[in-house]
Amino acid sequence: MKALRRLHYFAATAILAGVAAIAAPQSTRAAETIPILLCPFGCGPMAGDTILMNQLIKADSDVILLPQETPGYMYNIREMGKNKSKWKNFIFKTEDTLIQVAYAGGSPEMKEFLPEAVKIPWKILYGETWWGQGKFLGTFDCSLKTMADLKGKRISLGLRGQSDWGVFARLVLEHVYGITPKNADIRHMTPGQLTQQLIDGATDAAVVPIGAEPNMKEFMIPGVVRQLEATGKKMCYLGMTKADIEKLNKKFQAEWIHVNLPPNTLPHQSKPLGIGVNRAYAVVHPTFPEDKAYKTVMAVAKIAPKMKKLHALWRVWSPDLMTCGLSEENTNPGAVKAYKELGWWKLTKKCKPMTYPKG
Repeated sequence: MKALRRLHYFAATAILAGVAAIAAPQSTRAAETIPILLCPFGCGPMAGDTILMNQLIKADSDVILLPQETPGYMYNIREMGKNKSKWKNFIFKTEDTLIQVAYAGGSPEMKEFLPEAVKIPWKILYGETWWGQGKFLGTFDCSLKTMADLKGKRISLGLRGQSDWGVFARLVLEHVYGITPKNADIRHMTPGQLTQQLIDGATDAAVVPIGAEPNMKEFMIPGVVRQLEATGKKMCYLGMTKADIEKLNKKFQAEWIHVNLPPNTLPHQSKPLGIGVNRAYAVVHPTFPEDKAYKTVMAVAKIAPKMKKLHALWRVWSPDLMTCGLSEENTNPGAVKAYKELGWWKLTKKCKPMTYPKG
C-alpha cells in the first residue's frame, strides 16, 4: 500500500516530463529538467506551475521545472527531510513558518502532523506568495465573533499534510484560542470538500484562502472564495490580533506576520480584517547545485512578467515578492548570484530575512 501511495503522489512527475518532452522543440529536449514538489491536485501552485512549465518550454529555456503533486507543503518537509536521493535534484515549495515549526517535530504539539523533527537549514531560491489561509476562518453564522466562540462547533480544515489549510489552522485554534478536537468537531479534508461543507451548512466555520504580496497592494482570491460568494449569503470572518500572532510566534519560534486586510478585499468584508500570513518559497537542500539554482532563478525571473497575465496565482508576483525574506545566510549562493546580476539583491533590504529556530 505504501508503494502504491507513493506511486499515486509522484506519478505526476513522469506524466509532466512526458508532456515536456513532447511539447518541447528539439533544442529544448536537452534542457535540464528539475522536479518541483507542490501540493494536492487542484491547488493554486499546481496549476500555476504547470503553466510556468509550458511557458519555459515555449521560451526554449535551458531549465524546465516539472510540477509534482504531493499531499501538501508539510508533506514536502518530511519528504525532503528523509529522502536524500532528492537533495541534489529536487526543488520543493514550502513556507518560512513551516521550516521553523518543523524543528519542533515529534513534540506533543507537532507529532500529529510531523512525528519527527526536521532540522535542515533549507536554502531559498525565490518567493512564491504570502498565504493567509488558516490564520483566519470564514462563517455564515455572524453571531460568532472570534475563534474562541468555536468551542463545541463544527470546524472544517484542510488536510494534515497541508501547512496553512490544515496544520497552521490547528496550531492557531489550539495554542491561541484553546479549541481542540476534544471540545470541538474538527474535520480535516480537501479545500473543495471543506468549502462545500460550509456552503451546505454541515459545518459552522471553515478555512478561507487568500494570497498576498509584501506591499499588500495585490491579492489573489482563489476560486473557492468565489464559490462561497456565489451562495448570496453574507460571509463573516474570524480574524486574529497582533497579540494573537505574537503568542503563536513565541510558542513555536516562528515568524508569522500580522497584517490588516483593507476593507472589501474579501466578499462582504466591510471593515479591516486582522489575519496572520506566512511567506511561501521555492526551497532546496543545502547541497543543491549552485548552477542549477542560478539557472532556475534566471529562468523564473525572465518568464514571470508574462505569467502575471496567465494565472491568478502569478498576479501577485513582483521582484519584491521574489526576494522578500532572502539573505546571504538563507539563500542558495547560485540564486544570490542571479539576483545580483538582475540588480534585485538590494530589494532584500526591504524585508526581514527568514531565520531558523535555535537548537
